[in-house]
Amino acid sequence: MSVRELVVLGTASQVPTRHRNHNGYLLRWDGEGILFDPGEGTQRQMLRAGVAAHDLNRICVTHFHGDHSLGLAGVIQRINLDEVPHEVTAHYPRSGQRFFDRLRYATAYRETVPLTEAPVAADGLLATTPSYTLEARRLSHPVESYGYRLTEPDGRRMLPERLAAHGIKGPDVGRLGREGVLGGVTLDEVSEVRRGQRFAFVMDTRLCDGVHALAEDCDLLVIESTFLDEDSRLAADHGHLTAGQAARVARDAGVRHLVLTHFSQRYAEPEEFERQARAAGYEGELTVAYDLLRVAVPKRR
Repeated sequence: MSVRELVVLGTASQVPTRHRNHNGYLLRWDGEGILFDPGEGTQRQMLRAGVAAHDLNRICVTHFHGDHSLGLAGVIQRINLDEVPHEVTAHYPRSGQRFFDRLRYATAYRETVPLTEAPVAADGLLATTPSYTLEARRLSHPVESYGYRLTEPDGRRMLPERLAAHGIKGPDVGRLGREGVLGGVTLDEVSEVRRGQRFAFVMDTRLCDGVHALAEDCDLLVIESTFLDEDSRLAADHGHLTAGQAARVARDAGVRHLVLTHFSQRYAEPEEFERQARAAGYEGELTVAYDLLRVAVPKRR
């Protein structure tokens, strides 16, 4: 069976706390694993979460602040130590190439796995696979930062009552799906579009066009909410979002499940993030993330 879920490896911003590791998020999407923003300690968190190096197919770094990238060195070396049998691709801002190089070769090790460097220099498509497309959008932060969006291609859903009305059953259903027409009956007459699932990952940023574009119509949106609303000036000064801002983005974008994360160490009570998100008018499913949490991508409508 295909698995589509988010595995939260860490949720702290800037510095880890007793209960929150630096950032780290794994998206399981069918047979692939995409690791987002591996901060310091990610390799240890992977072990605790039951995530193996063999699970990784892509690494996506939003920007080169330490809490989002210092774990790269350990993760890359673990991929090679375990001799992962497939290619791994890394996406990151091209402007941070020198940081990526330093982290990739932070110490001596034996390279056994092809690691493809695919840096991001502008908004647009990064990769296309049979089960998703991956794109990036520029965000607004003191250093160059990109968010990522994964979109499953639209499919078709057969409608049993219409198939029955035309006497189509058994192997003929598959044939109609492949060929588009059978005995004068078209695929459009007996099916409807099944919208592909959509996931977005938005880290350190102020409100900007990229945030809204990434969030639009997402089934699952993972978004930073570093500050509470009363600290909105701090958020703007340091290039971050508040809980209320993140929730309003999700509300206006029609997000089905909102995951808030990347919390400042100044706050001890995560419940306040949920309260402020609800006060901002978001009515969908809401999760205030904690380390080692697993969140399923919502089932298709």
